[in-house]
Amino acid sequence: MIILLQVSEKNSQSITNLLNGTVNSIKNVVPLELSLNKPELSGQVLRLEFGVLIGITGDIKGKMVLAGDPSVFGFIGNSMFGMPLEGEMLSSFSGELGNMIAGGLSTNINSEGVKTDITSPTILEGNTTLSGYGKALCLPVTFQEAGSMNIYLLLDS
Repeated sequence: MIILLQVSEKNSQSITNLLNGTVNSIKNVVPLELSLNKPELSGQVLRLEFGVLIGITGDIKGKMVLAGDPSVFGFIGNSMFGMPLEGEMLSSFSGELGNMIAGGLSTNINSEGVKTDITSPTILEGNTTLSGYGKALCLPVTFQEAGSMNIYLLLDS
């Protein structure tokens, strides 16, 4: 699937690579049917209640944030491991899910000649506000039976 977003020509190929790499990674990691909404530019402040933040370094600098209700992460975990996840197990799984998706993204865009690496996951719980990034892209994803999650790509430049 090729996703295009209207941005400056200079950044368009990198952003297209990021979005397509993210979509392919999600499809490879999460064993649920999913539907994608059109990616959109997001505001300069991101507010969420639960999610995972993974830093992206290398040729592209920024962060990936998976944001959604804990029940969505729990449903995905249950579908992958066959058992309900709660509390510390849910937080740990959510971080690992972020690792798997961001790692897959890094691998996918490496094949396009874009060298990146990822940082350890940071779990975001409670009333969280993120700011201080150059551009935010939001990729809304709905997983069959699990619910919706927003994947944010927060780019530093």
